[in-house]
Amino acid sequence: MSRSDTAAAPDDLPPAFSSLWRTFRLGYRAEPRLLLLSLGLALLMMLPDALLALWLKIIVDGVVQHRRSTIVAAVVGLAVAATLTWYLSVLSQRVQRRFRDRVAIALESHVARLQASVATIEHHERPEHLDRLAMLREQVFALDHMFMSLFSTLGWLFRLMVTTALLASIHPVLVLLLIFAVPAFVVSTWRPGVERRVEESVVSNTRLARHLYSVATTAPPAKEVRTTGTGAWLATERRSAWERWFEPVSRVRLRSALWLSLVWSLFAAAYVGAIVLVAAVFDRGVGSVVLAIAAGSKLITYVGATSGELGFLRGFWLDASRRLAWLEDYAAGQGRAGDAPAPQALADGIRFQQVSFRYPGTDRLVLDGVDLHLPAGAVVAVVGENGAGKTTLVKLLARMYAPTAGRITVDGVDLEAIDTDAWRSKLAGAFQDFYRFEFVAQTTVGVGDLPRAAQRPAADAAIGRAGADDVVQRLPDGLDTQLGPTWPGGAEVSFGQWQKLSLARGFMRDEPLLLVLDEPTAALDAETEHALFERFAAAARGQAANGRITVLVSHRFSTVRMADVIVVLDGAHVVEVGSHDDLLACNGQYAELFRIQAAAYG
Repeated sequence: MSRSDTAAAPDDLPPAFSSLWRTFRLGYRAEPRLLLLSLGLALLMMLPDALLALWLKIIVDGVVQHRRSTIVAAVVGLAVAATLTWYLSVLSQRVQRRFRDRVAIALESHVARLQASVATIEHHERPEHLDRLAMLREQVFALDHMFMSLFSTLGWLFRLMVTTALLASIHPVLVLLLIFAVPAFVVSTWRPGVERRVEESVVSNTRLARHLYSVATTAPPAKEVRTTGTGAWLATERRSAWERWFEPVSRVRLRSALWLSLVWSLFAAAYVGAIVLVAAVFDRGVGSVVLAIAAGSKLITYVGATSGELGFLRGFWLDASRRLAWLEDYAAGQGRAGDAPAPQALADGIRFQQVSFRYPGTDRLVLDGVDLHLPAGAVVAVVGENGAGKTTLVKLLARMYAPTAGRITVDGVDLEAIDTDAWRSKLAGAFQDFYRFEFVAQTTVGVGDLPRAAQRPAADAAIGRAGADDVVQRLPDGLDTQLGPTWPGGAEVSFGQWQKLSLARGFMRDEPLLLVLDEPTAALDAETEHALFERFAAAARGQAANGRITVLVSHRFSTVRMADVIVVLDGAHVVEVGSHDDLLACNGQYAELFRIQAAAYG
C-alpha cells in the first residue's frame, strides 16, 4: 500500500492533553529557565490578590473589637499586598514577553521544519489536510500565547483554591459553592471546543473567501478581472463564502451562549444563598460576613476567569496543540522509509513495473499498469495531451508520491528503498509550475544547488546552460539585483524571464543522475522550445558519463523528435514507446498527432 493511503484521517487528531504536554515540552526545550520563571511568577502574583478578602475581614474585626493595632497591621498588609500585586504583575509581564518572543521563533521554526521534512507533497494537495494546515498556520503565529494561557489558568486555579479555603474557614458547607460552579466549568470549557469544531468544518469557505479577495485586489489577476468584468461577481462570491462560514458558526455560538447564561444564573443563586446563610443562620460575626461577601465575589470572578481560560485553552490552544502534534506524527509517518544510498552512476536505468497511481481521496487512476524503461544515458521525451499523466510520472520519479501499485526501480533497487534526501540530491530540473523566488538573482538561481548558492561561477554556468544570459544582462545590477518590485530596489521581471531563471536554477547541479524538464518552456513558441530541447539533449549526451537520464516533458509532439526514446501517454496508459523515426514508421497515435501539430505550428 502507498504511504499516501495511510495518511491521517481528518478526525483522528491526537489526544488533547498529550498534545498539550508535547507542546509544553517543546517550549521547555527551547527556553527552560524562562518557562519556569514565567510559571513561578504567574502563580506568585496571584497570592496577594487572593488574600484581599482576608485582610478586609481582619480590618472589620479590628474595628468591631476596637483593636487599633489589628487595624494598622491589616491596613499595612493590604497595602503590601496591593504593592506586591502590582510589582509581580509588571515583572511577570516583562518575563513572559521575553519568553513569548523566544518560544514563538522556536515554534514557528519547528512547524516550518516539519512541513519541509515531509518527503511527499500530499499534505499540500489534499483538501482536508489543507484545511487543517490553514488553521495551524493561523494559530502557530500565536501559539506562544498558549503558554501564557496555561500559566494564567494555573494562576486562576491557585486563586480559586485559596479563596475556597477562606470560605471553608467560615463554615465547611460554603465549599458547596464549588459544586454549583461545576456546570459553569463544564459549559465554559465545552463551549469553545464545540465552536472550533464547527469552524473547522466550514474553514474551506474562509480559504475560498481569502482567495477571492486576493484575486480581486492583487496585481497578477488585475488585467483579467477588469477585462472580464468579474470584479462585482468576485465580491458577491466572497460575501457568499463568508456567509457559508458565518451562519453555522453564529448558530453554534448563540446556543452555547444560552447554555452559559443558564449555568451562571444557577451559580449566582447559590452565591446569594451562601451570603444569607452566613449572615442569618451561622451567626459568625460581621467580619465573617464581610469575608463571605468579599471571598464569594472573588470566587465568582475566579470561577469565571478559570473556566473561561480553561475553555479558551481547550477550544483554541488545545486544538492548536493537537494540530501541531498531528503534523509531527504525519511528518514522522511520511518519513524516509528507505536508507539505501543513491547510486553514483546509472548502468541500466530506471524501470516502471506495473505502476499505477491515483491521487489520495480520488478513485480515478492517473497512471494504470505502466511498464516503462528509461535507459541509462538516454534522452527520454514524455508526450501526451493535457491530463495524460505526464506530470504525475515526474512526481513519482521525484518521490513526491509513492505508487499506488507496482514499483519503480533504479538499477534494480526499489526507489522506495533509497533514502529520499540522497535520491533528490541526484535530481535536477525545472517545472512548468515553477516558483518565483524573490531573492537577489544570484540566490534565486543558486538555491538550485544550495551548497554552491553563493558561488558566482556556478550560477554563470547554469545561466549559460539555460540560455538565460539575456535576462541577467537586462537586470540593473546583474546577479546582484533584487528581484520583485515589492522589495526596496527590486526589479520587475516578466513571466518569460522568471521561467528562464527557473530553468537556470534547475541546471545548477553539474552531475545529476536524473534531469527532469517538465514543460519548463511552455510559455515559448514551439520552434523556440524545440531549439532549446535540441540544445539540452546535445548537452545531456555530451555529459552523460554517469549514465544520466534526461526526461523532457511536453504536450507538443513536434518539439521532442531529437529524443532517444519517446514515450506517448494517453488515458493513464503508455500507448507507444520508441524513437521519432520508429514511431512515425508505425503510423500510430504519435505519427498522427505529430503531423497534426506540425501542420498547426508550421
